[in-house]
Amino acid sequence: MRRVARGDQEAFLELYERYAARVHALTLRILGDSMLAEEATQDTFLKLWSRARQYVAARGSFLTWLLTIARHTALDRLRLEGRRPLLSCEDDPEETWNSLPDEQTASDEARWRSLYFAVRALPEEQRQVIELAYYGGLSQSQIAEVLGWPLGTVKTRLRAAMQTLRAQWLPQKDENPKGAL
Repeated sequence: MRRVARGDQEAFLELYERYAARVHALTLRILGDSMLAEEATQDTFLKLWSRARQYVAARGSFLTWLLTIARHTALDRLRLEGRRPLLSCEDDPEETWNSLPDEQTASDEARWRSLYFAVRALPEEQRQVIELAYYGGLSQSQIAEVLGWPLGTVKTRLRAAMQTLRAQWLPQKDENPKGAL
């Protein structure tokens, strides 16, 4: 990223080759249209090029930063198109995750896959609110409207889903650190 921030086109192309498939998989999942996903992928990498100096490694991994840009780009495209995201169903194919190449970042890949499985393991009602909030970019009020649920129900299910995901996915802190009595 330091090389890209200095305007190194070769470094930019290396990042593109390494991460374009992942960005495309995420934008395709959000947009549900391959042409729009390709445009969102291109827009994401244009933003990466122009915002390379904004990346701060101490705040998180490059992949997380890049996929956050991709997610926002795809959600902006959804809003521009005036569309709402589709709800996924239990029978969804695993295409999104199968299209993510397992490259030299095996630990990052394993972590992303574990989050995917943690979300899939949630009860249907909790999974729906997580998907609408993350992939759809909807507010809690908008989720309540889409699902026809009271706002309090949406808030409760979202909170429960987040607690479950935190417990399953985030690294557990050592309950008894060394030196503690």
